[in-house]
Amino acid sequence: MLEEPASSVSSNSNNIPKPPSLPSKSYIRSEHPNRPPGCSFVLKETKNVWDKLFEEGYGADVYIFTEDKSYILAHSYVLGAVSPVLGDVIQQSKVKHGMRYIKIPGVPYGAVNAFVRFLYSSCYDDKKMKKFVLHLLVLSHCYSVPSLKRVCIHLLEQGWLTRENVIDVLQLARSCDAPRLSFICVRMIVKDFKTISSTEGWKVMKRGNPALEQELVEALVEADSRKQEKLRKMEEKKVYLELYEAMEALLHICKEGCRTIGPSDKMLKGSQVACNFPACKGLESLVRHFSNCKTRVPGGCVHCKRMWQLLELHSRMCSEPDSCKVPLCRHFKEKMRQQCKKDETKWKLLVSKVVAAKIALGPFTASQSNFIMTC
Repeated sequence: MLEEPASSVSSNSNNIPKPPSLPSKSYIRSEHPNRPPGCSFVLKETKNVWDKLFEEGYGADVYIFTEDKSYILAHSYVLGAVSPVLGDVIQQSKVKHGMRYIKIPGVPYGAVNAFVRFLYSSCYDDKKMKKFVLHLLVLSHCYSVPSLKRVCIHLLEQGWLTRENVIDVLQLARSCDAPRLSFICVRMIVKDFKTISSTEGWKVMKRGNPALEQELVEALVEADSRKQEKLRKMEEKKVYLELYEAMEALLHICKEGCRTIGPSDKMLKGSQVACNFPACKGLESLVRHFSNCKTRVPGGCVHCKRMWQLLELHSRMCSEPDSCKVPLCRHFKEKMRQQCKKDETKWKLLVSKVVAAKIALGPFTASQSNFIMTC
């Protein structure tokens, strides 16, 4: 009896090569980091064909007249396909000898030429684009050409904004529904207000649009207020961080001893030895004063009052007062029970801000967080 041959499917499947992996998105982005969003890749030959059709005007059926009475030949089916607004304008125009006549007013011939060329091939000349970018932004908005509008906005955002043109760009951005570009313009004006407010564009805007001037001045005041508030919070955080460091240094002195001061059962290191706690030196002097001061009562001596406050703050942050080495820790724990609700709320707020200031700098090290866990 003949044996049934083994299936060749499993053996052949092992010989099938694996397909190549797809290119990563990060690679594609890094190839063209400055390319406007929504841009597609078209063969150069295809663009050249459309450029040639535009330049030669073969079979054109539309005359586009400009402000200086010059004209550009174009094809109605191309214009209508790219810009529905232009398509409607062409349909409503009169026909004479088989040609339609339309006019694009308010902008120079060079801008109209660059605009129509873009409708054909989505290409532009860098020099012309830089010269007419504001005109092209207006045309792209008026005639509903989103691809050109994206290019103009992208180029302005990527470095074509200057102190001289930013006011004009801001007004156009608002008229042309470009909120991101408008925001970038306002931010630039606020950042360099003194220089920009002395430009010719600002003077013209001041005469023609005083409401916008008032809005920009208010934006400057608001930005300055935010800056001052940020500085205030940074200074406040610095104070809370210094209090945290003082708590660390106090625990270090009372538990381990430091240089010339510490518990009687500890061997002191001497004044020449460096200490890892930044607040230790100042606190060492304060503790020495507190132990020798004859006044010492709270409110009687400024330095002693400071020491009393530090001792109470420590007590509120200490989790094991029964075994704590810091003086008066248990005393203040008892005192907390007798304090009024208002004082208790203030102390709780202070403790939370001191801890938050340290947490904001990053995770605790073991030696820096001991006094919160245990004393």
